[in-house]
Amino acid sequence: MKKATLTVAVLGSLFATQVSAVDFYGYVRAGLGASADGGGTKGGDEFYKTTLGRLGNEFDTYSEIGLGQELFNADGRSMYFESMFEMSSDGNLESENSKDDSANFGIKQLNVQAKGYIPASPDAVIWAGKRFYQRHDIHIIDTKYWNISGYGVGIENIKLNTGAISAAVIRADNELAEWDDTGNKTSYGDLNTYFLDLRYAGFSPWEGSWTEFGVDYAMVNSTDEQEDAAENFDNGLMVTAELSQSFALGYNKFVLQYMDKGLAQNAISQGGGWYDIWNGDVSDAKGFRFISTGDLNLGKNVVLNHVLTYGNAKDHGDWLDKEELFSFVARPTYNWSPYNKTMLEVGYFDQEKTWDSGSEDKFSGTKFTIAHAISTGESFFARPEIRFFATYLKDNEGDSFDNNKSNDTINYGVQVEAWW
Repeated sequence: MKKATLTVAVLGSLFATQVSAVDFYGYVRAGLGASADGGGTKGGDEFYKTTLGRLGNEFDTYSEIGLGQELFNADGRSMYFESMFEMSSDGNLESENSKDDSANFGIKQLNVQAKGYIPASPDAVIWAGKRFYQRHDIHIIDTKYWNISGYGVGIENIKLNTGAISAAVIRADNELAEWDDTGNKTSYGDLNTYFLDLRYAGFSPWEGSWTEFGVDYAMVNSTDEQEDAAENFDNGLMVTAELSQSFALGYNKFVLQYMDKGLAQNAISQGGGWYDIWNGDVSDAKGFRFISTGDLNLGKNVVLNHVLTYGNAKDHGDWLDKEELFSFVARPTYNWSPYNKTMLEVGYFDQEKTWDSGSEDKFSGTKFTIAHAISTGESFFARPEIRFFATYLKDNEGDSFDNNKSNDTINYGVQVEAWW
């Protein structure tokens, strides 16, 4: 079915009943920018956004538009339909469309959620379809560190005396391909990968605390041709433990993750659970990651949002010994009024890759962004927000700017961000 036809069909089914019953939700960002080195900024010009921070370092146009509706409700049972479509582009052309590949259109979510069908657990939800499944996000670096999403089926929110359990099977395929020395690509089709996801959330060991624990097991279902083309497809494991704590000045969350096999690279790539099929032999790969993030209210008008990440992976590719990542981003905000705020975002990262030969590759960067925004409230997450920004970027290990002639640059521009 063509994309346009599918969209019309979904919209038609939603609006066949009362319009007031339709839930409309989404996310959007867009803007314009320029570089002090000359030329405009566009999607792809970001410099290590997930380790240096996204404020003033994000130039694409991206939107997610969702429509949902309760289709059935009787006898304590309900059925809810959820859909979401993505539209995105580099953000640099007046005319952007999918016909000439200057814009993208994608189906992000399409599922049904049934509630009340388990008498022993009436709040439990049985779901099936394509879904963003309980994603865990760090907003200021645009990173989802726990993200097992795709086509699947599951049961969530099975309540216990304390907390609740969720379980799901999710399919997340990726193309298996290789490139020769001249850049020619050979594709072996999509590698079929299933994730078994089990989570427990809601235990509070003391006042103001909240925990969540999860286990994800990636099972690869490869074809004979794919097995002949690659070294191995060992099943991978990812274990996640979270502790959140609220206190008088704000809150903080601590995350500890362990990964192995094809999931180990998530520790140093800011990934949320994708299975590595590109880096060769990962049969002995192991990795772990520690994250600390939260908000700190430093005064009546000042709030500080921050995230610190340390990741370590070993044997996660051909001829690789180990790789370490350290990243820290802080964004203090001063509220001049409920609708005007000034933000400063500071970011630093250092990443070091050690090969079996003993040689090393080093990557490091620094970012400073000053921005003023008009918004809809004092909250850090108040949106919509229109920002005017200037950003200084420095490559501490190379020359990434001005056609690889300079180790630093300045970008400036305006961006709008909204969610609802």
